[in-house]
Amino acid sequence: MPHARTLPLSRRGLLAAGGAVGLGAFLAACGEGDAKGGSATGTDAAKPGPWSFRDDRGQTARADAVPKNIVAFTGTAAALHDYGIEVKGVFGPTRTKDGKPDVQAGDLDIDKVEILGNVWGEFNVEKYAALNPELLVTAQWLKGELWYVPEQSKDKILALAPSVALWAAETTIPQAIRRHAELAESLGADLGSSKVTDAKARFEKAAERLRQAAKSKPEIKVLVASASQDLFYVSLAKMSADTLYFQQLGVRFVEPKVNAQGFFEELSWENAGKYDADIIMMDNRSSALQPAALGSRPTWARLPAVKAGQVVPRVTEPIFSYDKCAPILDDLAAAIEKAKKVA
Repeated sequence: MPHARTLPLSRRGLLAAGGAVGLGAFLAACGEGDAKGGSATGTDAAKPGPWSFRDDRGQTARADAVPKNIVAFTGTAAALHDYGIEVKGVFGPTRTKDGKPDVQAGDLDIDKVEILGNVWGEFNVEKYAALNPELLVTAQWLKGELWYVPEQSKDKILALAPSVALWAAETTIPQAIRRHAELAESLGADLGSSKVTDAKARFEKAAERLRQAAKSKPEIKVLVASASQDLFYVSLAKMSADTLYFQQLGVRFVEPKVNAQGFFEELSWENAGKYDADIIMMDNRSSALQPAALGSRPTWARLPAVKAGQVVPRVTEPIFSYDKCAPILDDLAAAIEKAKKVA
């Protein structure tokens, strides 16, 4: 989740951690079990006549026909795009300050979608209404909350079209991919296409590679982090869809002494070396400080993983398609395969 420096601490902490409060019991190792909240029920492939889809809030979105004018959170739109479903508008991190696509935009052509908001709290309701929306789709990091839909304008936004929310936290990568695929299929996607089946095969191969890498180097410990000007956040792996799945595949993670929110620990930069780690996974989002900007901080430079060159990006908000998640698994597997015990 993106950092938002002006948000209250509870919200800011959630954004920094890239996880969510209240994670239920662990899912099955391959993520095939259902997440809580009635999130397992989809619908049949797109066909003429009424359309419906039961989302991860347990709510059913309905329309007289399969929605075509779709507006979605940027990362969710990118996942739908990978299944062949295009959206009319997006909200959330889409375009960087230099005009390039944000990492969360995936393969979206950001010049062909209406950007309703690019940062937290931004959502142009008038532009949204002008698109004649038939469906709003976004992520759910906290139960009942719609990701990047501003609370102050939520009622106006939800009055204009049915909405679907899919878990991005209380789940694992395979489960989240399955739910996004179910939604895409209901909107007309062909999940039997070679593009999708080939991507799924790559994902499964990458998952097995990561499993074997973790098994072959059980001594390697990974720290999940995010950086801001004032704080170094260390996240608890089981609280996020990506790192929970990595953990299920055998990756060993640093377990911080989390605060009352339960999913991360805030460290001052003076205490950034509190935990030993052989690999550091750093939040890759444009809202977080990247490793290149941390070189002047002595405590960062002294970390064993940093000195060994064993710092890798973490895709904190994955695009939940097989195509985008397979490289995430491959990259971590490669990092573990090459890693030396330094902590």
